[in-house]
Amino acid sequence: MRRLPLLVCLTLPLAVQAEQPAPEQPPAAAVEPIDSASADARGDLERRLAESEQQRQALAAQLAAQSADRDNRRDEAVIGRLRQENQRLKLQLREAQSQQPPRLLSEQQTWYVTGGGTALLAFALGALSRGSRRRQRREWIN
Repeated sequence: MRRLPLLVCLTLPLAVQAEQPAPEQPPAAAVEPIDSASADARGDLERRLAESEQQRQALAAQLAAQSADRDNRRDEAVIGRLRQENQRLKLQLREAQSQQPPRLLSEQQTWYVTGGGTALLAFALGALSRGSRRRQRREWIN
């Protein structure tokens, strides 16, 4: 029994929509004929529109060419400055490298010396941790 009011509420909007009349469309014969003066004016306006459209396209192309040329010149100037700075930095690097004294040890020799120092330190610590007392031979036999 409770479902009946729910179904009525759901179908009510559909019934209201079905009763609305469709909007009327004007008949095709209702369009007024165009007289010759307005046709001439329309033709003149279309011709002028085509001319102005061509002029707009030409100006747009010219503007694009100018902006591209301006961008190219700006990019070339930036590239030139960066090349000059790169040359200057390379020269500074060469000067700095020539002024440094040669290294005493190469990187491989440095690692070798570090490993040897570590081994000597481990040997010395092992000898010190053994203690001052010497073990005798019989202590080892047990």
